[in-house]
Amino acid sequence: MTDEEYVGLCLGGRPEMFRHLVLRYESALSKHLAGRLGDEEAAAEAAQEAMVRAYFALPRLKKAGSFFPWLLGIAERVAREMRRARRRHPAPLDFDVASAWAESELPMQDPDPDQELGRAVAELPEAYKQVILMRFYGGQSCAEIGCNLGVSLGTVTSRLSRAYAMLREALRSQEQDAEVEP
Repeated sequence: MTDEEYVGLCLGGRPEMFRHLVLRYESALSKHLAGRLGDEEAAAEAAQEAMVRAYFALPRLKKAGSFFPWLLGIAERVAREMRRARRRHPAPLDFDVASAWAESELPMQDPDPDQELGRAVAELPEAYKQVILMRFYGGQSCAEIGCNLGVSLGTVTSRLSRAYAMLREALRSQEQDAEVEP
C-alpha cells in the first residue's frame, strides 16, 4: 500500500494503520537524524518524537502522498529543538573522563564512516535527501519512491544520480579536510 492509502485509513478511523508508516520510515528517519545530531541514541529519541508528532498532526497533512517529506520536516524541527536544548543545558562532564582527556590518556578515535555519510546526506538539498533516504535507508524501489513522491521514474533516477555525485564530492571534501588537520 502507498503512504496515501495508509494515511487515508488512519484518518478514516483506523489509527492502527499508522504503524505501517512507522515501520516503513523509522530506520530511514533514525539514520537521517543520526547524521544531523551526531548521536544514535539522540537520533532514535528524535525519530520517535517526530513519529508521535506526525501521528497527532496527521489531520493537518495537506497531501497524503507527501507523508515522508512532511515527516522529514517534523523531524528537522525536533532535531533543531534537541540541539538548542543541548546548548542551553549541556551534560556535565565526568571528572575522571575530563581529566583523562586533558592528560591525553584517552586514545584518539577514528571518525565513524556512517556518521560522516549521515552528515553528508543531511546536508543534501531536500529533493536529493528524500530519494537517498527512501532508497537506501527506507529500502524502497525507484518505482515506489516515484509513486510516493508523485514524480516519474526518470526523475527519481536522475535525482539519485545527482545525489550520488553530491555525496561523493562531500565525502572527498571531508576526507581531504581530515588529511590536512594535524
